[in-house]
Amino acid sequence: MLENYLPVLLFIVVGLVFGVLPLAAGFVLGPRREDPEKQSPYECGFEAFEDSRMKFDVRYYLVAILFILFDLEIAFLFPWAVVLDDIGLFGILAMGLFVGLLVIGLLYEWRKGALEWE
Repeated sequence: MLENYLPVLLFIVVGLVFGVLPLAAGFVLGPRREDPEKQSPYECGFEAFEDSRMKFDVRYYLVAILFILFDLEIAFLFPWAVVLDDIGLFGILAMGLFVGLLVIGLLYEWRKGALEWE
């Protein structure tokens, strides 16, 4: 029975060797030259002028949530389109309800001004 797991064990070992060996070799064989220029913080070629924990506007998060929402809508539409012939009228009505609710949400966000960027 254990011989059935030998390929899985071999796959895990080979994966670990290929994943860990280059990292270990780079850590052991890599040069250790400390340079103040390399150790300095950088972003866009100049020193940071604010704290990295600054607050973002709420609209940034609203746009991100809307992107995720409509990205998931597309993820649900592709499998539905593939099996459209098999699911019949019930599938079409269910997806119509799903898309309709998303359109209502989009119109609500649009009306509230969440899509406006100043």
